[in-house]
This record gives sequence, C-alpha cells and structure tokens, in this order.
Amino acid sequence: MFKLTGTDGSRFYSWDLVPGIYTIGRKQECDLQVPNQTISRFHAQIEAVADEEHCFITDLGSHNGTAVNGQKISDRVALKIGDVITIGAGEFRLVTEGESLPPTSRPTATRLSEVDPENSVYLSIDEALKPLPSKVTDLPDLFPAFSEMARMLVLHEPLQVMLEKSLQLVARVIPAERLAVLTTSEDKKEVYTTATLLPGGKDPGTFTLSRTIIDDILTEKRAVLVGDPASDPRYAQQQSIIISNLRSAMAVPIFDEGEVHGVLYVDSTNPAHKYSDEYLRLLATFGNIIASRLQNYALAQEREEKRVMDAELKKASLIQKKLLVSECPECRGYSAHVYQDQCRMVGGDLYDMTVLPDGKFLFLVGDVSGKGMGAALLMSNILASFRTLYGEETFDLARAIVQVSKQMFVFSNPGDFATLFVGLIDPLKNQLAYVNAGHNPPMLVSNEGDLRLLEPSGFMIGAFDYGDWQVDTQDLAAGDLVVVFTDGVTEAQRGEELYGEERLERLLIDQRQCPPDQICGKLVEDIVAFVEQTPQSDDITMLLVKRND
Repeated sequence: MFKLTGTDGSRFYSWDLVPGIYTIGRKQECDLQVPNQTISRFHAQIEAVADEEHCFITDLGSHNGTAVNGQKISDRVALKIGDVITIGAGEFRLVTEGESLPPTSRPTATRLSEVDPENSVYLSIDEALKPLPSKVTDLPDLFPAFSEMARMLVLHEPLQVMLEKSLQLVARVIPAERLAVLTTSEDKKEVYTTATLLPGGKDPGTFTLSRTIIDDILTEKRAVLVGDPASDPRYAQQQSIIISNLRSAMAVPIFDEGEVHGVLYVDSTNPAHKYSDEYLRLLATFGNIIASRLQNYALAQEREEKRVMDAELKKASLIQKKLLVSECPECRGYSAHVYQDQCRMVGGDLYDMTVLPDGKFLFLVGDVSGKGMGAALLMSNILASFRTLYGEETFDLARAIVQVSKQMFVFSNPGDFATLFVGLIDPLKNQLAYVNAGHNPPMLVSNEGDLRLLEPSGFMIGAFDYGDWQVDTQDLAAGDLVVVFTDGVTEAQRGEELYGEERLERLLIDQRQCPPDQICGKLVEDIVAFVEQTPQSDDITMLLVKRND
C-alpha cells in the first residue's frame, strides 16, 4: 500500500493511499486537506491503482502548479516510490507502508524527558556563536560540510530534503547516533520532530531534553550540553533503552535575526564521543546556517502569499468596479457626473444612480468605516441591499434607509457603520427629497452663487438596531447644482494643511455655470495641485447633479 507523507512548512502529514482517487488542496471537501494559502482549493488529483507499482498525479489547474522531483507537470504523470511532489509550499514524498510516520494529519509530538539532567552546561547564543577554536576548525570534514551547507542557501529544493541533508552534513563533523530538528506549535505547548537522522530509520525514542530545557532554549536562546545522562539515577525510571546508554547530548536554538525557528539536537551512546564546549559551539554554528535557510523558506512563502493576495485583490477590485455605475442614467431636465479615485485596490466609498420605475432619479454616496477588503465587502452589501428595493412600485426613502441600516447591523461586526446621503429627484416637480445619514453635508449651489449645506437628518447607518431618519425636501431652480462628496475631498492633505470646505465652496461657486463633468474636472485638478507630492490617504468620491437651464 502507498503512503503520502510530507509537510507544508508548519504541519506534517501522512496518508494511506488505498486504491482510489484523491483530491489534495486546502478546502475541507478535499480528501487530503492541506490548509495552506499557497495551495489552491482543489490543487491536484492523485490516483492509486490496485496491482500497480505506480500512482498517478494530475494538476487541477492550480495557481502555483504541481511539480514532481522539481519538474512542473502539465499532464497526468506516473509516480514511483521516493518521488518528491511539490504543491505550493507543500512538499510530499510517495513511500510504501512502514516507511512513514503513523498516519495522521498532525505533526508527531516529540517525547521529552520528564526530568532535568543534572550535568548540564548552558551557553548564551552570543557566546556559542563566537569564532570556533583552532582545534575544532582543524577537523578535516568541517569546511567541506560548511561549504556544502552554505550552498544549500541558494538551492531550491523541498524543505524536508534540505533538513535531512543538513543533518547528514552535521553527522559528518559531529559524532552522533541521533540527530534531529525539533519545532514547536504556535502556542509553544507542543514540540514536534521535524527531521531526524537515526540508525536504520528507527523510532527516535524519548529525547534527553526536558520541557524546561526546551523552554529555556526557545525563550532564552541558550545552547545546552548534557553530560552523561545515563549516570543520573532519575533516568532509570523512564525505562528508555536509548537514554540508559547515552553518554552525551547537545541542543542549540536554530536562531537567526533574533528569531528562534526550532532546536537542533544530537546525542551519542559512544563513551569516546563525550561532547565539549567546542562541539556545542560547532553545533550552534550549524544551527545558525540552518536558520538562515529556514528564513529563506519563510520569505519565499511570504512572497508567494503576497502574490496570491495581490491577485485576489486585483480580482476584487475588478468586481468592485463592476458593481458601480459606469455611465450616468439620463433624467429629463438634469445632468449628472460621478468621479471616484480609491487610495487602495479596493475601498469603502460607494455611489449609485438609477431612474426608478416612477421616473424619479435616485442617487446616493456613502463612506464605510475602515479601509481595504472589509470596507469593500460592506460597501457591496449596502449597494445590494438598496438595489433590491429599486424595483418597488413606490420607493419609500425613509423605509429604505431603515431596512438597509438594520440589514447592515445584523450582518456586520460591532463598530461597522457607514455615512450615507441618498437623494431622490422628482423631475416633474423639480424637487429633491433626501436623507443625510451622518454624511458630510453636500453643497447646493444656486445659479446666482448662493450656497447652502444639506445638513445631516439622522445618524450613520448600521451602528444601531434602531434609527429614525428625517426626509427633507428642497426645490431645485434652473442651474442649481448639488455636489455630494466623501471626506477624501475636504481632508486631502498637504503637510498639516487640509484642502478644506472653504476651498471647495469657492471653487464650486466660481465654476457653477459649467456642466457637472467640467466642474468635477476642475475640482480634481485643484486637489492634485494642492496636495503636490503628498500620497493619497483616503478614497475620493464626488457625485454632481445639476438642473439644466
């Protein structure tokens, strides 16, 4: 029977592959789930065939591809025992029964000693990483081992392969019967055996290290040398054949750039191989090199996760743009124009315009609390909620605000809210009915140059499970201009100075005779000239509606 074993860099897996077809990916519906962001939801398919010496693997159109022994595949490929499969950040090996860890989707916990060895010597990591003494540097295999390990820093190979090779190189220089790389869970409560080098691949048994020593290595960044643990009578109670024969053991933090990535451990049962401070420093140097490689793996994974996130944000940005009206609807006697410039790929500013079945022209502008993806999701929810009400025979403005606010309150997190201005123009009466739910007061500029603010008539939506918003009305004369905007306009910044409402008012009064698109263009030019090289820190949205002469 086949087994598939491996790691995604943080967890270890081992699955039995009885004859059948298995999907592997990060979704729970997959037969072999690996919840890692670099792995597609349904990444690949593995087929185990009865009475065959091979399995078969097929990539399912994954983002990051599937590779076998370092070669990216595009078709169905046969797998043989020992083949290494790379899936995103996951690295797996096809083995036969008896060659892998017990079948589990969790790492194997390391068995630690329950007592602290008496004969222990500690060195701080700074002390352990000091230049090696000459009698150590004279070891014949030292520099070839260092050279080969340094070369691994630039090689692209599976993480598990790199760790196993590293232990083999350590064993060429430091005499040892057991070598292991140990890692911890995120909460530091469990210690896992990540890679081992053992005689004949046997069970590693119980390690000499106690939890106290492990905690000291991880938190205090100290290397430890345990001398002749077999002479400590307390170990006799552990009934461990390995420990009863041990003569020396060492453990050092796998340490780089202030961070401990794990523990490098070696021990020996040979009385001639009693470890010294010099060997402890040598092991610490190896641990430091391994840490540098692990850091490279982590950076590569971060880059890949960022690439995936950037791709998802790009898709989200396109979806958000599709949600917004691209062309202003025609309303008899009125012209309109809208402008939006987001400071991120997705944002929380929203707007909408539509002509309702009764001929009235509805327009709205909103600003959701927060920024980024969360604000964008709330923005799309508000738009969808309003649009379900547009088809009603008579659109009730006050009732619509209440319904949308309650919907947002129920299905969003505490503290999420949005400011909103909704206007409804009756072209037959030339009258504007509106609700200002805590939004920046829009500006109404008359043809004669008078300006008034459309002040809030209630608080923001989504903040509470109740609300009472007043509907105000305003007659619109020929040439009247309504400008609705978000705070990204008035709070555009140059140094400590804001663009401000006064600048906006002057420009609107000066440009009031122009069509809405020209007024908006002048306003954008003025904001750009004002901020100069200051980066944009908030979304900018403007919606202008004007009654034609």
